[in-house]
Amino acid sequence: MTDQYSFDNPATRYPSIEPPEQQQSEPGLEQKLEPTPDLGEHSYRGTGRLEGRKAIVTGADSGIGAAVAIAFAREGADVALSYLPSEEEDARRIIDLARDAGRMALAIPGDISDPTYCRELVAAAVDGFGGLDIVVNNAGKQQYCERLEDLSDEQFDQTLRTNIYSMFWISKAALPHLSPGSTIINSTSVQAYKPSPILLDYATTKAAINAFSKALAQQLAPRGIRVNAVAPGPVWTVLQAAGGRPPDDLPEFGKSTPLGRAGQPAELAPAYVFLASAESSFVVGETLNVNGGMPTP
Repeated sequence: MTDQYSFDNPATRYPSIEPPEQQQSEPGLEQKLEPTPDLGEHSYRGTGRLEGRKAIVTGADSGIGAAVAIAFAREGADVALSYLPSEEEDARRIIDLARDAGRMALAIPGDISDPTYCRELVAAAVDGFGGLDIVVNNAGKQQYCERLEDLSDEQFDQTLRTNIYSMFWISKAALPHLSPGSTIINSTSVQAYKPSPILLDYATTKAAINAFSKALAQQLAPRGIRVNAVAPGPVWTVLQAAGGRPPDDLPEFGKSTPLGRAGQPAELAPAYVFLASAESSFVVGETLNVNGGMPTP
C-alpha cells in the first residue's frame, strides 16, 4: 500500500487484527497499544485540498483525531490540537508530524468537559492562527458498563459533558470567527444506529450528536457554514483498550463487519478531509458512515 489513492481489496487492505487482551487506565496512551494503529503517518499523501485553512481538532493526540490532524496538515491546513494533559506523550508525536508537513501546529491541552477550557481552546487557536475555518469535534469518552444499575451518575454526566456539551461549547465559541466556506465536522458513531447494551451512555450521546449536527446544519447553511458528521464503525484506537470494551472482547474486535475486520484511523481521515474541503460544498447535514459495511438508516 502506497497511499490513500491506491486501488486494492478493501477486505485485505489492512490485516484483520486479533488484539491481545489488554487494559489501560482511561484515557490511555496509543504508544502502549498492541498492535499500534495506522494513522496514515507513513501513507497519507496531501494534494493541497485544505491549503491555507485553519483548523481545531479535538482528541488529536491519537486515533481518529490524530489521523485527521496529520491529513489536514498534509493537505495544507494549520492545526490546533486539543487533548488531555495526560496524553502529552502521544500528542507530541502528532504535533511533530504536522510541523514536518510545513504547517503550524498548536498544542492546546485541556479537558473539553470544562466549558472554560472549550472557550479558551477556540480563543487560543484564533489568536495563534489569526482566524479559524474548520472545527472537528472528535474527542469522546467511552467506558463500558454492563448493567444500568452500575452506571454511576458521575460517569453518565461526564460522558454527556465530554461528548455533547463540549460540541455545543466549542461550536458556539467558534461561530463568531467562522466565515462563509467554513465547516464544522462532528464525530458520531455506528453506535447511534446499532447501540451496544454495554455502551448505553456513549450510544446515547452519539445519537444526540447526529441530531445536533443536522439541526445546526440547517441553521448555519444560510450563512454559508456547513455542518456534517462522520460515523465510524469499529476502529482500532486506544479508546477500546482503555475501558471502551471488555478486555476479553478485544481479540474479536471488528470481525463482525462485512469486510471482516476493524478499521484503521488512516481510513477515516479522508472522510474528514472531504467534508472540510470545497469538494463537498453541496453536502450539508450529512452523516457519512465509515464502518466497513455495517447497514445504517
